[in-house]
Amino acid sequence: MRAGKHNLRAQVRALTDHAATVLAVFATLVVVTPLVAIFIYLIYKGASSLNLAFFTQIPKPPGEVGGGMANAIVGSGVLLGIASLIGVPIGIGGGIFLAEFGRGTKLANAVRFTADVLNGVPSIVMGLAIYSLVVYQQKHFSAFSGGLALGIMMIPTITRTTEEMLLMVPHAVREAALGLGVPNWRSVLSITLKTASPGIITGCMLAFARVAGETAPLMFTAFGNSNWSMNPNEAIAALPLQIYVYAISPYDEWHRMAWAGALVLIVLIVLAVSLVRYVTSRGVLKGAS
Repeated sequence: MRAGKHNLRAQVRALTDHAATVLAVFATLVVVTPLVAIFIYLIYKGASSLNLAFFTQIPKPPGEVGGGMANAIVGSGVLLGIASLIGVPIGIGGGIFLAEFGRGTKLANAVRFTADVLNGVPSIVMGLAIYSLVVYQQKHFSAFSGGLALGIMMIPTITRTTEEMLLMVPHAVREAALGLGVPNWRSVLSITLKTASPGIITGCMLAFARVAGETAPLMFTAFGNSNWSMNPNEAIAALPLQIYVYAISPYDEWHRMAWAGALVLIVLIVLAVSLVRYVTSRGVLKGAS
């Protein structure tokens, strides 16, 4: 009798395990399938318009065939670089404060609430805010204002991710460092932060990927530029803006360029995220060894 009950329980556990595995695989397919479908469709619509001129030339005047988006590709790099310089340090610093130094304080609660609210603010509202606070005061559009808008949008995601990753580090790690006489600030920077670095980097990549394709805030800040410009104090081109301009135009040639630009944007984001993951994983493995 006992052997029969034991076998029945084993069969139930095995069946539950298989069912959970099937559901997990199904959920993974549901998440991955739209991305694969979008990527395939972008290749179908945009790959034929990719050539050397697309990556080396600026846009042609309306009605002319040819040209490219070289200035927009470089401009997106400038904007994302400014955004990362602003968003990553502030976001990680805010997460460190919430997890290590401000637990239970009113200031920490206020910072956490602010981050959650900012995470839900529409991007166009952020663009309007930066337009009022920066662009209107300067009397001109600029790459700096565009990068500032994107950087502020990155902060809440990085802050909350950093906090959660640091809270997952076992207290024994902190206690061991403090027991050896290591100051608390150095323990946080050298041990706790390093232990949580893979998760923090993932949060930074999520924030980066989120803002890389934003168009609305750039319409009120960077504005766009049909010529070469890498001056942070001038209007600058960006791939999302250029794609938007081409997509709403009445020219079939520009429509094809818009599909090509969307394909390049997706590929650049995937390559950037993959490169960061590869470099950091190698660094983590070397540090562990």
